[in-house]
Amino acid sequence: MKLAGMASNRGRNLMNIADRAPGGASFAVVLTNDADAPVLEAAAERGIPTEVVERGADEPRQSHEERVLDALSEYDFDLVTLDGYMRVLSETFLEGTPTALNIHPSLLPNFTGANAHEQVLDAGVKVTGCTVHVLDESVDGGPIVTQEPIPVFEDDDEDSLKERVLYEGEFTAYPRVIEWFAEDRVTIDWDEGTVSVEGDDGGDFPARRIVSDDLAASLRYGENPHQDAALYTDTTVSEASVVHADQLNEGAKALSYNNYNDADGALNLIKEFEEPAAAVIKHTNPAGCATADTVADAYGKALSTDPMSAFGGIVALNRECDAATAEQIIDSFKEVVVAPGYTDAALDVLFEKDNLRVLDVNENFEVTDSLTEKPLVGGRLVQERDTQHLWADDLEVVTEREPTDEQIESMLFAWHTLKHVKSNGILFAKGTETVGIGMGQVSRVDAVRLAAMKADEHAEGKDAEGAVMASDAFFPFPDGIEEAADAGIEAVIQPGGSKNDESVIEAADEHDMTMVFTGQRSFRHD
Repeated sequence: MKLAGMASNRGRNLMNIADRAPGGASFAVVLTNDADAPVLEAAAERGIPTEVVERGADEPRQSHEERVLDALSEYDFDLVTLDGYMRVLSETFLEGTPTALNIHPSLLPNFTGANAHEQVLDAGVKVTGCTVHVLDESVDGGPIVTQEPIPVFEDDDEDSLKERVLYEGEFTAYPRVIEWFAEDRVTIDWDEGTVSVEGDDGGDFPARRIVSDDLAASLRYGENPHQDAALYTDTTVSEASVVHADQLNEGAKALSYNNYNDADGALNLIKEFEEPAAAVIKHTNPAGCATADTVADAYGKALSTDPMSAFGGIVALNRECDAATAEQIIDSFKEVVVAPGYTDAALDVLFEKDNLRVLDVNENFEVTDSLTEKPLVGGRLVQERDTQHLWADDLEVVTEREPTDEQIESMLFAWHTLKHVKSNGILFAKGTETVGIGMGQVSRVDAVRLAAMKADEHAEGKDAEGAVMASDAFFPFPDGIEEAADAGIEAVIQPGGSKNDESVIEAADEHDMTMVFTGQRSFRHD
């Protein structure tokens, strides 16, 4: 797409578009009505042809516009882009060019005219922004294509607000619209005065994503003491959340960045289970997890997986915490405990530890916040939460040996726990408790070895002999199965799908293992 840009001053939006080339668009020409406009030098530095068409003191507007059109007629272009072009254009110009766009530094129809920022500050509004609209004969009218909101801060003056609207708002919105036009996704309905954009019509992944959260707390520091950090909250989320949890022991120190991150991981893990469940998390990885008839038994089994790694960890329960569970929790150092309620007796026990943060979450463990996101430098990744849940009928038995009902139960427990282990992840389980976890390895074989080592050296009162093994992705070679056999594994649950599945299955048969495929993996990379 070729553009004709028009500006009366610096044309910073035009130059930003030129530098970014959204949708592959480029400028055929930049025209100004001021021979001293800085945009001329900026365009020339980028090799963009320029034109100057100044209006004479007594020259009629129509005559000037005809000369502008005459200058532009020397160039081929598909779209006109205005940026601070300080003339109201008439039907003469609009009928002589393709679609023309303009950007205005407010959220139209509010605050039209040349002093938008002054109007915004005088009105005392808390949000302003910018608007990209299709040009018509009105002043700052025409169908709106997109808008970008920008907050107004108490200490803002016109200069600070202008800079933020330009760099955070206009530099985002204008290239977005150019890309939409370049991709032929824009439809203008002049009769209705509206613009529709293909893909910008809602859903989980619209063409533009605007997220607004409120500052909830300034944190002591981030992941490390030299990093500042803050907590923001989305008040529309209704499911159990550590962000919205009440800290019951108000005298204890506030949660840190890492505490929030780990507590969120722990809470998300125990949401997987209907039965009483407990998990201990360290650095967002499970040190242990279990379900049982009571939450106290579940906690004991989870802790015994790796009590050494659980030191200083986060505890999450999916049932009310009672005194028996609380007594076990305070028996070793923990940072935070998260549960949907506490008995008075449990609180008396937990409050014995001055800096054990006690978080009370609601009982809504159903997923309502359906997306997760990871900020990147220059953007963010957004995806659906991994809510996959498998049942026995979903499993494909691929070995000669069939799994027992007990092994299937253990496989399903292991799979749903493994979803919360950083990849490459391997998890050993017996019944519905972990016995060894190998997490975050660059080699799947090393993850098996780590799980085996944890089971043999760190677990208390249990080992890997006769356990099931879950793998978050397929085994590319039989070596992982060989390591598992050496550890005493008798059953394997894995996605399948490797080119070497046949040799992996053959290795399992040689060791009289049973193996099932899930048909889906459970990577966790954050």
